[in-house]
Amino acid sequence: MSSSDSSSDTPAVSVVVIAYNDAGLVGEAVASALAQGPVVAEVIAVDDASSDGTAGVLDALAAAHPRVKVVHRASNSGGCGTPRNDGIAAARSPYVLFLDSDDVLPPGAVDALVRAAEEHRAPVTVGACVRRELPEGRDVPWLPGLYTPGDVIERPADRPELVRDTLCVNKLYARAFLDKHAIRFPDGRFVYEDFVFTSRVLAAAPRIAVIGDLVYVWHVRRRAARVSISLARADVANWRSRVEAHRTASRTLAEASPELGRACQAKFLDYDLRMYLRELAADPEYRAAWWTLTRDYLAGFAEADIAAAPARARWIARVLLAAPAPPEDVERLTRLAAEPDRLPPPYATDPAGRPAWSRALPVPLEGLDALPVAELPFCVDAEPAGGAAVRLRVRDLYGRLAASGPRTARLSFPSRAGGEPVVLPPVELAAAADGDGWSAEVPFRLAALAAVGRRRGLRGMQAWDVRVEVRCADGSSRLTSLRPTGGLLRRRALPSSRYGVLLAQPYRTAAGVLGVRLAPGAGGALTFVRNRLDRARTRRSR
Repeated sequence: MSSSDSSSDTPAVSVVVIAYNDAGLVGEAVASALAQGPVVAEVIAVDDASSDGTAGVLDALAAAHPRVKVVHRASNSGGCGTPRNDGIAAARSPYVLFLDSDDVLPPGAVDALVRAAEEHRAPVTVGACVRRELPEGRDVPWLPGLYTPGDVIERPADRPELVRDTLCVNKLYARAFLDKHAIRFPDGRFVYEDFVFTSRVLAAAPRIAVIGDLVYVWHVRRRAARVSISLARADVANWRSRVEAHRTASRTLAEASPELGRACQAKFLDYDLRMYLRELAADPEYRAAWWTLTRDYLAGFAEADIAAAPARARWIARVLLAAPAPPEDVERLTRLAAEPDRLPPPYATDPAGRPAWSRALPVPLEGLDALPVAELPFCVDAEPAGGAAVRLRVRDLYGRLAASGPRTARLSFPSRAGGEPVVLPPVELAAAADGDGWSAEVPFRLAALAAVGRRRGLRGMQAWDVRVEVRCADGSSRLTSLRPTGGLLRRRALPSSRYGVLLAQPYRTAAGVLGVRLAPGAGGALTFVRNRLDRARTRRSR
């Protein structure tokens, strides 16, 4: 298709929707594709031998909408790759776009992608994607800052960081490009098949056009009875699958471009490894199996690949390689893997006097002296200081923070429901009485926070994160989380002139940092109890 033929009325795209036992949601996905208008020539829905009525839903949609075509697989493939390949084989339009059965395309997405693809003659066009947390409806941008809207990337090797985007669904592909390079998904039960597909795409060195439009809404249902593959991380087999997918992708990229290969290894260390490590299960058997699998894989990494990763990822990899089994302070390692990263005390040195992981594992914390304050994983503790205040303790990290002169601390409360955080005025820090870091007392008025949430339209239970920004005399700063200590996590019932009673529950998140749940009034308290029961049931089901 030439650029002169491009218009919003030109049928150009085959949208491939894959579905397995998703009768309740697939209709919304197909409807979002049809709503794109005539630019979508066909919606190819591939049913992977569902047993819940999905096939009937799709057949009914095909009967009502001539643009819907259904491919019924006789047997379940065990993964997402084979049905997507079936969709590519059935496609007849110049462009192909992929859509999962539990996600949606926002209005105008396909038209915007096609216009950019035609204008720049780009075999691949990428747009913005958000992860929408349901039922809250909070949108989290996928890899913000990775792409520059309006940019045209002539060769992926010129932007090695593109390997961080492993999604196949936020992009439009020229079908001729896929066919020319024989680019398909791995077949059968291959988990994280999009890792391999996107590595094959990048290895083929396409021109990539970038648009700023939102083109994909990825629904995240953490409390669903059957969670998505990317959330089903309670079994070490999921990690094994991710490792194998990365191994295949890394090999593909390295053969095409040394730059892309190195970037893929660094991405694994700084993203995949950290994500699974910070969620490392407490079960000793799982931990031992995960640790052994990870060490075996990291042993195959070149030293240059580890050295190219960010400091925190280098330290984690080297601690893993140095310890044959999970060390006693493995939880401390999970805190370094968290976001934001934190390295709690104690602080040790190696025989040469250099900062090291611990006395038992004197792995040097190489590069610590070069980190700016904004990337320095120092720890801030919080303990009760009366009914409506907390005492902060900012801990130094081998003198690195002292060199910048910590001056103020300011609390902020981002709502889990989204929106701008509630930001408090800064308070002055003073040297701690025992000489260990700096301290300050800051307001912690939870009734006032609940009132802000109410004015914003929050009903029932409110969930807030807690952040602290430490600013230094040299102008540097870091926004980080708080580590709750002492009796800060005690649940309390606070009197409220508006609600009668406010049930407040400061709690420790899975990442070990402070969060707050607030339940205004009797109705809010009931919601709090229901949510607690839901979380307990979800944990048991996994």
